[in-house]
Order: sequence, then C-alpha cells, then structure tokens
Amino acid sequence: MLPFKRKYVETIQFWLKQNKVIILYGARQVGKSTILEMLKKMEANFKILNCESSAVATALSENNSARIKLLFGDAKIIALDEAQKIENIGSVLKFIYDSDDFDCKIIATGSSSFNLSNKITEPLTGRNIKIHAYPYSLEEIQKNKSGLWLLENLESLLVYGMYPEVFNIPLEQRANFLQNLAGDYLYQDILQQEQLRNSRDLQKLLRALALQIGSEVSYNELGNLLGLSSKTVERYIDLLQKNFILIQLDSFSRNLRNELKKSKKVYFIDLGIRNALLSNFNSLDSRTDVGALWENFCVIERFKTHSIKERVRNMYFWRTYDQAEIDLVEEYDGALDIYEFKYRKTKKIKFPASFLQNYPVRNSSIITNGNFEELME
Repeated sequence: MLPFKRKYVETIQFWLKQNKVIILYGARQVGKSTILEMLKKMEANFKILNCESSAVATALSENNSARIKLLFGDAKIIALDEAQKIENIGSVLKFIYDSDDFDCKIIATGSSSFNLSNKITEPLTGRNIKIHAYPYSLEEIQKNKSGLWLLENLESLLVYGMYPEVFNIPLEQRANFLQNLAGDYLYQDILQQEQLRNSRDLQKLLRALALQIGSEVSYNELGNLLGLSSKTVERYIDLLQKNFILIQLDSFSRNLRNELKKSKKVYFIDLGIRNALLSNFNSLDSRTDVGALWENFCVIERFKTHSIKERVRNMYFWRTYDQAEIDLVEEYDGALDIYEFKYRKTKKIKFPASFLQNYPVRNSSIITNGNFEELME
C-alpha cells in the first residue's frame, strides 16, 4: 500500500522557502520518517541523515565545519531524523544556521517534544518553526481514501485508531500491533528522561486515565488510587502530553459563580492506544463506553484539524456544579464556538441558557455519527 499523502509535506515545503530551521515533532510511529521520504522524492538535493548513527552523531556534535560539510555533501536540504539523539542539538543547529560555510536548509525531527524542545528553544530563538505531526486526521483519510470509506469505516477508527501502520496491516493483526505500541516503546523517551527503572507507574496511570476519558480527572484521586503523590501524577501527565500521548483540557470559566474553575479532562491522541491499554477492541454494539469514545474522537479531531490548518485555538470544556455542561469550547478572535458530542442523534439537545446568555457564542454544533464531517471544518 502506498503511504498516505500528508498535509505536513505541504507545510514543510512552504517553510523551506523561508529562512528557518524546521522542527518536526511527533510521537513514535506517526510517520515522521515517511514524511521525510516523501519530501525527498519531491525536492532536489535532499539528504536524510539518521542521528541514531554514531558516525552522524559524532560528526555533528563536534561543531567542526569541515567534518559537517563532508557529512552534508552537496545537499541543499538536510533532514536530521531523530535529532534529539544529538547532544546539545540546539547549539549544533544554531552553529550550522549562523555559519557562512553552509548553504542548506535544515529539517530536524524528534519523537519527544520535551527532550528536543528543551535542547532547541533557547539556542534557536527566532530561527525555527515548529510543526507537530499526529496520527492520520479525518481530512487526510478522506483525501487518500474517500468520503465513502470514512462513512463505511467510522466504527473502526474509534476502535483501532488512526496510526499509519494500522492502515497497512490486516484487521486481525491490528490489536497485537497496538498493544505492542502501547507498551514501553511508545514512551521510552519518558523512561530515559526521568531515569525510571520501569514503566509500571506510567502504565497504571494510563489505564486509570483510559477509564476516565470524558470525565473530570483529579490528581489527588488518581494519586490515592495509584499510590503516587498528586505532584507525581501531575508531572507524569505533563510528560505524557509532551510525548504526544495525551492532551489535557482545562475548564472554561470567566464570571459565573457556579462554574468549575480548576477541573481538567484528559483525552488520548489516539483511541487505538487507549483501547490497547484496556485490551478492549470490541465492536461498538457490545461496549458501554461509546459515549466516551465519541467525545475523545471528536475533541482530538478538532485538535488535529487546527494543527494541520495551522490555526491557533484555545480549547476548553465547561461544566457547573449543578451539572450543566458543554463538551468543547473553542475560543478565538474574542468569540466562542461550542460543541456537544453524541454518537447517535437522540432527542433535541439544548445548550445551557446560562452559558448562551453570558458569553459571546458565535457557533454551536451537535456532532453525531450523522454529521461528523463537520469536525474537519
């Protein structure tokens, strides 16, 4: 099967025309190396260097112009794959960028944002553009498959997720692939960074969070459940976000007295990983968590849509102490778009009057399996 055309390729091509170092972040297995291979076929004098190679790592780490020029050759675009493997990578990239000895554009990829970003942010201030890659989006699937394919396979996306490899293997092999991916491999960067001897605490926390998608999470309650301090839970969730496994939404609150002001919700960037953590790949008609799956799916697809279209949106949920709620609140340009997510359309749903009366709502949408294409807008 030919790899999907990724929107990120167009984005990178645009920024290659600018005088910036391009940093491509993303979790393991989301297709960063494939994106580089696509670019190589489309751009002249394009070279990919794997930074896990000791020869590449040594040459770059020495900041020796002659050695780096030998490594780069005549290439006009250099892609450094797994760049976080290079010690002081930010300083290395700054050296190449500032030196008159090099006439090439640089792309650096990394599987761990907290690791790569910490090494890059300060040295490359004003010199870089960051691009975050995620598993396939609805828009990418539609363009590479078809709208009909989406209509016929929506349930599969909720069960097996949207990692590229899932689309390349038979249905009966997907569960095994996802359970392997959901093991230590997916977050080995965290283990290395935190010098943890094993991932048991992370696994326990992820399973607990997998059971709570769509519900507010409490660091204290999770800590008590898992035998961890609330600070440790908070730190682990932050690392899991930075490792592109989770996203966390804060509660929206401006002026209503009974609003929840400090609550949080956690969603999995890929539902295949979430279901693998619970070893649950059952079809939707035999599940009790369809509502939670659908909410997670819709929130993440809005998140990916904004990322791919390079739009800045603040995303929240809203709830009051008397249980009035809105699943997603998107804030931009001084106004709000609000969403409710129901897998199947049932009775007419009304948004809370207290919210509509007190906030500048621009659009309101109820997203079901009958109009999920609106998530791509």
